[in-house]
Amino acid sequence: MHITCLYGAVTSRSGLVRAGVDDMAPQGGSNGLVTIFGGPGFVGRHAVRALAKNGYRIRAASRRPDLAGHLQPMGDVGQIQPVQANLRFPDSVARAVEGVDAVVNAVGILAPSGAQTFAAVHVDGARAVARAAKAAGARRFVHISAIGASASSSAHYATTKAAGEAAVLEEFPEAVILRPSIVFGPEDQFFNRFASLARISPVLPLIGGGRTRFQPIYVGDLGAAIAAVVAGAGTPGTIYELGGPEVLTFRELMERTLAYADRRCKLVSLPFWLAKLQALATWPLPNAWRPLTVDQVRLLQTDNVVSEQAIKEGRTLAALGVAAPDAIGSIVPGYLERFKRKGQYARYRG
Repeated sequence: MHITCLYGAVTSRSGLVRAGVDDMAPQGGSNGLVTIFGGPGFVGRHAVRALAKNGYRIRAASRRPDLAGHLQPMGDVGQIQPVQANLRFPDSVARAVEGVDAVVNAVGILAPSGAQTFAAVHVDGARAVARAAKAAGARRFVHISAIGASASSSAHYATTKAAGEAAVLEEFPEAVILRPSIVFGPEDQFFNRFASLARISPVLPLIGGGRTRFQPIYVGDLGAAIAAVVAGAGTPGTIYELGGPEVLTFRELMERTLAYADRRCKLVSLPFWLAKLQALATWPLPNAWRPLTVDQVRLLQTDNVVSEQAIKEGRTLAALGVAAPDAIGSIVPGYLERFKRKGQYARYRG
């Protein structure tokens, strides 16, 4: 589950508006070359889609480019090229950004695994990409962080995200940093995870009573914002906070999950301290099998919404040209239908 940035086949109905294009914008069409680190991932694939639609040539960089074949149908023949790059190996990063106009770093992890630690990916990896982008002469750099990034947070995820932002701005001062709230979409690890739990469990936990607030953003709208920044929107060296049209509590999100998946589960309040104990008890299990990590429980202790300061200063989604973001109700029911008791095609069988 991605608490702050929960990390497709569905296209956003909100069109991309290229707002505030400045003289730093890369040339579009066949002359614009963009490298997206994490291109095959949840956020990256939607950025690839939006950029391809705008005519850019794209390098989708990842550790396993052989798993990026699903990206190529999003553009014309030869428009999207998977390339190998590992953020822990600077030489591979440098090769991936040779001759580019813009670079997007959409790499992030929800929980550490082996050499893929929070520090290695969120801090050192972000620095390596920003440094290589500057050395390659890229004119625009977009870094995907998360609402909640803070050096004073008790969550290691949030502190490393903040450290990564600082590293990026140190290496590439003109970078534009995007901090989304929970990101939802067909491949998300929030609604899908809890709907899957509801299929096998009679109860779902409301961590901390379910009072934590979120402002979920559709991944297609985030992809449109990324493409807008590549095209010149946004003020260089600025951090933008991105959220969707609704602010909802964790309880309300669980209620909607159950409604969309047509599941009957009891919602049980779970104090933060007990949730942490349960997370510790599941620590030996693979990350994919764990409902929550201790770090994610810590993240749930803080609201995850666009700040009043960001709204006042115009550092929001609307400032990047996405004026009508998609709501949960217009997207999530479609991909949670598969969790219904009679299957996703039940309505066609009567």
